[in-house]
Amino acid sequence: MARKAKKKAKGADRRVPKLNVKRGDTVLIIAGDDKGKRGKVLEVYPREQKVLVEGINMVKKHVQPTQFGEEGHVIDKPMPIHVSNVMVICPVTGKPGKVYRKFVDGRWRRFHKVSGELLDKD
Repeated sequence: MARKAKKKAKGADRRVPKLNVKRGDTVLIIAGDDKGKRGKVLEVYPREQKVLVEGINMVKKHVQPTQFGEEGHVIDKPMPIHVSNVMVICPVTGKPGKVYRKFVDGRWRRFHKVSGELLDKD
């Protein structure tokens, strides 16, 4: 008689990666249709490894009327893009670059790799 494989605990293989991009960061788009544009990060989705950037990756969404007598219309809506297609812009120098983490004053802080400036001012 064959042995059954043990089941993993629910969510055990779903580790959420730490992203170097936070809400409010200004980013440069480095790949895709919007390559070269800059925008502010509105939301971050760590599980999907995607970010929602203001004015980037806009799609047309057809909206149905919700009330009687109202007409349907088309709206422009930003859609999330993969975090590997964005690069954080340093708030001091304005240059794009990678981000690294360093343990400073009892906390992990984010630093800009090109300028060495601290990104988290809180």
